[in-house]
Amino acid sequence: MYENGSDQPEEQHQVYRDRTKMNEDLLKTGDLSLTLKYPTERDSGIYVCEARRNGRIRYKTVQLKVKVCQVEVEEGAESVQLPFKTTQNLPEDAKVEWVRYEPEYRKVHVYKNGSDQPEEQHQVYRDRTKMNEDLLKTGDLSLTLKHPTEKDSGIYVCEARRNGRIRYKTVLLKVKVSQHALAVVVEVYEGETSVLLPCQDTGVTLKNRTVLWTRNDLDPKSVHLRREETDDVTGKNQRYIGRTSMRPDALDTLDFSLTLKNPQPTDSGIYTCSILNEREELKLTDIQLHVKVIPVKVEVEEGVESVQLPFKTTKNRSGEIQVIWERYEPFQKAHVFTNGPNQYEEQHEVYRDRTVMNKDLLETGDFSLTLKQPTERDSGEYKCLVWRKGTFIRKKTVKLKVKGPGSNRGHQDQKLLQ
Repeated sequence: MYENGSDQPEEQHQVYRDRTKMNEDLLKTGDLSLTLKYPTERDSGIYVCEARRNGRIRYKTVQLKVKVCQVEVEEGAESVQLPFKTTQNLPEDAKVEWVRYEPEYRKVHVYKNGSDQPEEQHQVYRDRTKMNEDLLKTGDLSLTLKHPTEKDSGIYVCEARRNGRIRYKTVLLKVKVSQHALAVVVEVYEGETSVLLPCQDTGVTLKNRTVLWTRNDLDPKSVHLRREETDDVTGKNQRYIGRTSMRPDALDTLDFSLTLKNPQPTDSGIYTCSILNEREELKLTDIQLHVKVIPVKVEVEEGVESVQLPFKTTKNRSGEIQVIWERYEPFQKAHVFTNGPNQYEEQHEVYRDRTVMNKDLLETGDFSLTLKQPTERDSGEYKCLVWRKGTFIRKKTVKLKVKGPGSNRGHQDQKLLQ
């Protein structure tokens, strides 16, 4: 409000306090435009200016639309910045809080009393956020988010509080999965001995380089770390210990491919092969792969003599070996083999006299199970678990579907679905 030659701040709503300005010579120029500082999405709406003179009123209607700041970045980037610049020289008691509102509420970063407050932020963002050290002097309240993933996409709001007043900044973050980076898709059937994740560097050879394999959705993310010519298990995710390896001459051949032993469906995900400089501060190469571990599916029609659930592993298994085929939902032991004779007394009565495994399975490594006279009731998920001296070493999942009498009786042969 402007009246009697001056602004009337006591008349305005507190939301606009210290945020509006009009020209000082507005009566002479007739320019009644309003400047609104630090517009946010909440300021969007219809504004009307009423100019009263000698009982006459002139109106001007303006529709304001404040667009949300959008930031896009591809997954795999080192970091992304959510921008917010406000006035300089903020008071020392200013509190700055970055919050993610959608798809779920989480405190991302809190700054108050002159320092960051990591104990107040959600654990997902722990050690991943950073703000400028001199933010109070510069007024740059931008937030840097390290290693953004698709799960970080959403609406972020920064609230800056000082002297009871609040300033907002809304940022829509979109983290896109790089189509180029994920052009390499590695598929393998569960139960295979191993799978190779390719990574080759054609750049300049550097001494003392470090190779880091990570998986984006794990914590810790480290899958395999090679420093110079030595593998380092420090900080490695427990599920990959003893299951990964690289070529001994990887640094000489520039072939940093990773061999993952005994791939399981839970190993499916996005893996990144990063080549770091000598100080491990800069990524010289960053290659992403989408790994898919697929359970084997077997289809057969009711009425056939038998069906085989396939599982071929390495030959000449030594030591005390136990092989258990189990069915899930409902849970039933279909077949148990312990080093020599089959343990028929341990299997569920539904499978009594209906299962067979190869006699020379330890020599051939063929742990496949033959199920006689399969019926529609035998359909379900079967898992083969292999143990050596009480230690679990291998697993294979097979989904069996036995079609009833009404479905394509003309085809009696077993199918192994790709």
